Amino acid sequence: MEKKAKIKIAITIASLAAISILFTRQQRRRRKLNQCPQYSCYLQSEPKPQHNFKRVLADNSYSPFKHANKEKSSGSHPYELEITALLENPRPEFDFSNVDLDLQRSDSFVWVETKSQLNELANALSKEFFFAVDTEQHSLRSFLGFTALIQISTEKEDYLVDTIALHDEISILQPFFADPGVCKVFHGSDNDVLWLQRDFHIYVVNLFDTAKACEVLSKPQKSLAYLLETYCGVATNKFLQREDWRQRPLPAEMLQYAQTDAHYLLYIAKCLVAELKQQGNENSYCPDDKFNFVLEASRRSNMVCLQVYTKEIESYPGEAAASSIFFRLLNGQGGVSSISSVTQDLVRRLCAWRDLMARVHDESLRFVLSDQAIIALANKAPANRTDVYTTIAQADSDVDCLNLSSSLPSPSPVVCSHLDDVERQVCNNVENLDDILLANLQKCLGPNGSCPLSVFNYVLPAKNNWELKNQSNKFVYKQNGVKVSRQVAKKASRDLFVQKFSCKSPVYHNCRIYANDGRLLCYCDRKKLEWYLTRDLAKLVEDNPPAIMLLFEPKGRPEDEGNEFYIQSKKNICVSCGEGNHYLRYRIIPSCYRIHFPEQLKSHRSHDIVLLCVDCHEVAHAAAEKYKKQISAEFGIPLFIHKVADSRKEEARPGFSASITNFEEAGVSPLQLRTAAMALLHHGPTMPSNRREELRRIVMRYYGGREISEEDLERALLVGMSPRERRRHAKKRGLSLKMSKPTDFPNKQQDSYPGVTVESAAMDATKADNVLGLHAIETQKSGEKEGRSSLTESHESKPPTFSNGGIDQLVFSTIWKKMNSMSKVSDSKDDSVGNVDDECENSSAQNGFGSSSPTPNSKVSLLGHGPHGKQVVNYLLRKYGEDGIRQFCQRWRQVFVEALHPRFLPAGWDVMHRI
Repeated sequence: MEKKAKIKIAITIASLAAISILFTRQQRRRRKLNQCPQYSCYLQSEPKPQHNFKRVLADNSYSPFKHANKEKSSGSHPYELEITALLENPRPEFDFSNVDLDLQRSDSFVWVETKSQLNELANALSKEFFFAVDTEQHSLRSFLGFTALIQISTEKEDYLVDTIALHDEISILQPFFADPGVCKVFHGSDNDVLWLQRDFHIYVVNLFDTAKACEVLSKPQKSLAYLLETYCGVATNKFLQREDWRQRPLPAEMLQYAQTDAHYLLYIAKCLVAELKQQGNENSYCPDDKFNFVLEASRRSNMVCLQVYTKEIESYPGEAAASSIFFRLLNGQGGVSSISSVTQDLVRRLCAWRDLMARVHDESLRFVLSDQAIIALANKAPANRTDVYTTIAQADSDVDCLNLSSSLPSPSPVVCSHLDDVERQVCNNVENLDDILLANLQKCLGPNGSCPLSVFNYVLPAKNNWELKNQSNKFVYKQNGVKVSRQVAKKASRDLFVQKFSCKSPVYHNCRIYANDGRLLCYCDRKKLEWYLTRDLAKLVEDNPPAIMLLFEPKGRPEDEGNEFYIQSKKNICVSCGEGNHYLRYRIIPSCYRIHFPEQLKSHRSHDIVLLCVDCHEVAHAAAEKYKKQISAEFGIPLFIHKVADSRKEEARPGFSASITNFEEAGVSPLQLRTAAMALLHHGPTMPSNRREELRRIVMRYYGGREISEEDLERALLVGMSPRERRRHAKKRGLSLKMSKPTDFPNKQQDSYPGVTVESAAMDATKADNVLGLHAIETQKSGEKEGRSSLTESHESKPPTFSNGGIDQLVFSTIWKKMNSMSKVSDSKDDSVGNVDDECENSSAQNGFGSSSPTPNSKVSLLGHGPHGKQVVNYLLRKYGEDGIRQFCQRWRQVFVEALHPRFLPAGWDVMHRI
């Protein structure tokens, strides 16, 4: 009983303490609220350390980041040649054997805060062949973040470089980081490499990353804390990493933490290299098959060096943050099933304002205004400044009630200084957002602006490239009876497209497959890992992210193909602009060509399938369509089937025109036919009579001029469709193919186009011989002549008629054979068509083609570019073999690169990649 009483007393005391704390917090908020808010910018009285920087390489404008210029640099990375040379010809060994470090770390270090001290450090580094590096960042009170401290450790000394005091002088160290003869040791360098580029134009060349070495060795963990404890018996407090590294002087415990991170790295590298060598010796059964674990760790490390820093450029300020909020609300965190358009608009307005204010004041987004505060403002829509203030304070208080140690002020100084601007965003949802943002910008940084100019924000007024350049976007029109601006309608349409077609889950899972000797074979998705595991073909060696080791010797190795692409992890972002909130798969080699590649070239590998956001996808698609037209002109192969006509002889409509016996008069485009038939079926009775008659004449040209019925219109809809398109059409109409009338499908096994006559321009073989700059592998036999053939059979039991013969005849010969074989057509009649291989050989004399081609795919739709793609691929295979296909693919990759200039392509992606 006494124990229970004590427990009750303890609970009561704890409850009273919590209530007291919450009550005190609320009282403070009320007192603060009752005070008149100050609308002068807080930066006037609270300067920030980074405002002492004289110049910055990455400002807060909407302009892209500019990298250092260097002579003979071939790409966006100024040291790409040097790093590539290390990857192609790696140094034989990392010689850490002579590293002699005392594991008893001393408290002495060199604090570098003056230019003379920095010069002394540079002089010391000039004598080293390797040194360890680590950095400490600050991001809470900065928009892009900045490096607050660099730790450099040599074999003899530890240096802590005050990069706040020496921000404008750190470039002195550039040559030592870029020297390929000096090895730089990092741990988890992916971010450090980018941060050094962003702040100081320091580019790392020749890197050894201890985290990458852990991957090669399949260590159970790869954190620095794990390595310090395992090899050095040192424990560190990683929570110090989140402390404010701007403060000067730094507390003793932070100084000790900073020194520790770099001090032991050289010793850890020495231990890991020794293990890598030992692993290589133990797993080498044959000297010729020996796998160098050290070089593998070096290769993975130096792949990190090829990264280039880029600023995230959005299509509109705050767009990514708004999309993230919508996603969280709709996926359970907000407990809502839909978001009203008014709420969406308000969230976008507040996210855009927050983005602009964060750039102006050089603050992080979460410091300016939290996501939960934005949601609360959008839901409540407060009517005045007081309500705005209390709504923000209450929203943050609700979230922080379980985190009593929260130190972020709410509302933030930014909100308090510009509370009237927040009110304007919330209460005035009619005014154009662009006008409001421009007014805010002028109010902050204009001639009489309230906010101080700094190296981070002074470019903003001159380069507000989010401002709409095209004023016509502001014109108003009606949509669903409601007046909306063209800009809003376009944005809504884009959002709907993103929601419907973008990938619903990450494409790359970055699961790893290792060979039985520990060599990384590839990255893959979880499904593939599960396939191996369920069949006991592999064992799980790591959980997060999953990794397996095969229990058998794989057939091939990455080095067999000489390409590093498949053994690199890939990010789920747009490879062009870096957008990570939505993306779609994009096929660099158009499907109309690739589907006809030979199986050995049409692999399921992912080199030519990349991720693009909607905007970049649109640009790439436009460039591809333009290039298809160029291919069409060069090869003399049209993109579309020009005309189709029904070959069945029926009575023509009296007075339709003169007797139609000429193919040109009778044919009609498949797409035009389908559009006309669909319009007549859906809207025929209600459309104007002259338009209805115009469409009827189009359909009648397909049927040879005879009168048409509704059944004919239904049949015309199916002309040129592939079997898959027909199934989709039937499903959409709620029908079953088995219930279709026999007149629509003369043969239930038929895969093609009954009773259809097709016209397509013939390939100019002479012209095609010289396209792409290819060298023919097979020369034509002497005496072969080029020209056009004209097969004009029209009897129902004979194949469809083509105006040019050649490849078009090949595409449909097999189709007609299948149809006629079901109708027991005699062998003599089939001889006029022959099989595909014979037809290829027979037509070569007429069309200038070489040997036979693969059997055509009869399931190609006439409504797209399928027939065009098939003709192009067949020609390339006959004339140039598989090398012609490879060069054709390389040309398409070049089109993709020139259209988008992608900055985030996975490491190892190459225009010259061999399929």
